[in-house]
Amino acid sequence: MTETETLERSRPETATATGGERKRGIDRVIILLEALLRQRAPMRVGDIARRIGAPRSTTYEIVNRLLEADMLETVGTDGHVYFGHAMHLFGWAYSHHNAHYPRIIETLDRLAAETGETVQLCSLRGNKYVVLDCRDSAGPFRISSQVGVEVPIPWTASGRLLLSHMDEDAVRAFIPPEDYRLPDGRWLPQEEFLAAIALARQQGYSESAALADRFTWCLAAPILDGRGAMTLTLCFVLPIDTPEARRIELLALLRERAASLGLVGE
Repeated sequence: MTETETLERSRPETATATGGERKRGIDRVIILLEALLRQRAPMRVGDIARRIGAPRSTTYEIVNRLLEADMLETVGTDGHVYFGHAMHLFGWAYSHHNAHYPRIIETLDRLAAETGETVQLCSLRGNKYVVLDCRDSAGPFRISSQVGVEVPIPWTASGRLLLSHMDEDAVRAFIPPEDYRLPDGRWLPQEEFLAAIALARQQGYSESAALADRFTWCLAAPILDGRGAMTLTLCFVLPIDTPEARRIELLALLRERAASLGLVGE
């Protein structure tokens, strides 16, 4: 029997769990969806079960219920599953309910068209940095970023801004020690990172060079919400050899557009 056939025949039983068991089931649904998000590709249910450390029978029950709700869909004929069209509807509902988001997307589009550079919308997810949306460079040296991939905060210019509300002890407790190891094996000194956060707080913007990638220079400016909190940043990802005059020009444009997106006073 193929995994696809098993998916069709295996159905979740009527819920008779206690509140505590039901909570664990909800947690497993979240963990399962997170695993698919991190994989960024369809997976077999057996592989999902191993990835999340759950019994295969429980994982099949969860997957089948999500298939019934169109939150997952089968892919191919070998039992792979991935996000279904209901997920698109949830995202559509969020973007249309949040009147601020279309303004941000319009700004991303306009900045990319005007400058020909890679532009990103960035945030934190737990204690990691994540790109929420991106418009890739159209130039011959094309820099692109994967939306949704979690990256250690110290590797990023945005991370320095997004932690600028924290004191040094809070930052030390928040960042896992291993996240100071850069992709090329270098270690970023913690005190250097703390000093960069203080500088970003003072300047109201942040720059980083050759951290996550030795060939890129990153510029980040904050987008403030209605309470003045900084939960999003607008970023340029540039080739490392971008002339200083060009970087200064782009930074000024970035800060202007990011400030125009702020909700403070609205």
